[in-house]
Amino acid sequence: MDKRRRFHLEPDFLNRWGNVFIFCLLVFVSGLLVFGSLHSVYFDVVRAWWVVLPVCVVLAAENAVKIWGLHSFREKIACYVIDILLLTLLTVFTDGTLISTLYIIILSEFYLGQNNITGSIAMCVASIVLFLVAFAVSGALKGESVHVTSLIAGAFNDLLLLVLHFLGFNLAVQLWRKNSELADTLEELEESNRRVSDAYNELDESNKKLQAAYRELHEVTALEERQRIAKDIHDTAGHSITTIIMQTEAAKLVIDSDPADAKRKIAAANLQARNALEELRESVHLLSGGKDDLSLREALLAIVHESTDGTGIVIRTDLDDISLCEAKRRFLCNTLKEGISNGLRHGNATAFYFELKRKGEKISFLLSDNGKGMDPQKLHQGFGLKGMYARAEALGGSVHCETEPDEGFELRIDLPADNDKA
Repeated sequence: MDKRRRFHLEPDFLNRWGNVFIFCLLVFVSGLLVFGSLHSVYFDVVRAWWVVLPVCVVLAAENAVKIWGLHSFREKIACYVIDILLLTLLTVFTDGTLISTLYIIILSEFYLGQNNITGSIAMCVASIVLFLVAFAVSGALKGESVHVTSLIAGAFNDLLLLVLHFLGFNLAVQLWRKNSELADTLEELEESNRRVSDAYNELDESNKKLQAAYRELHEVTALEERQRIAKDIHDTAGHSITTIIMQTEAAKLVIDSDPADAKRKIAAANLQARNALEELRESVHLLSGGKDDLSLREALLAIVHESTDGTGIVIRTDLDDISLCEAKRRFLCNTLKEGISNGLRHGNATAFYFELKRKGEKISFLLSDNGKGMDPQKLHQGFGLKGMYARAEALGGSVHCETEPDEGFELRIDLPADNDKA
């Protein structure tokens, strides 16, 4: 706790301890009045202390109840009326000695409980009037002539004291309260600053954690992508090399008996080797962080040209220039390679028709061949179609195949188009 906070007082300190001081002062002044009235006699037979002592006791008890037992001004109105009556009695039996002091003490308790200065002004004016009335009544009971001018002149010092007390006491109370309010406001501002500082530190810490998490996520994503590409290389290269070996071995067996068939098998193996090499190049390119500068249409045409170059295969094309994300682009390129390779290896196809069109919000991929086709019941037993279905579904698309014995094979893929158009 800092030095300023250590000496800061609670908001109700002034009321609590001020009332204690006021009550103690009331008791002290009452005691002086009783002591001063021990030898005074009024109306020839009444000793002053017979009246002063019980009045002072009642005054002290009544003020104790008013200070600690009552809270609102309405609850205290009866007590203030009793105060006036008791002070009037004391004025009669003490010749006004210390009466102004008792007024000041009782007014101090009133001022202390007021938040509005208007109420204090009204009470001060009423007290001055009642003070003069009490002196007039006291004089009248004693048979003295009462004149307003002489009454005011005789009580001038007391009246001046009441006015000065009003000004000084209320000024001090208001300054105390304003100082307390300012101190509370300053503490609230400091507390707000501490909270803002703590929040800033927490935000800074959260930002650091977020950056660390982002870096970690980036590293994990890069690692997962590399692992995926490595798996593609393993799967593609392994499958392609196995197919090439099988095709060349089959060609060797029929090269003497059926040279044309052997030629087709060697052409298919050659195409498979080219596709495998291209897959490896693309995978290495991705691992190095490079990007393909070719459009999708150019990349597909490059695959078509590689497949027809020196193989005797005919592929007719009708391609729209379409922009797609890298995942869809790679899927379509790989599907075209796989479709041509399957048509050659399994269907002994010599001609293909390839079409890529944008139809509304969908991309339509069509590849058909003139191969020997197959029984539709055996369609899903091979040709890598299961993996193709899974990849298309992951991209939000679908795969449809149509084939009949000696009727060729047709592969159709529908994918959702991207927002950006070519």
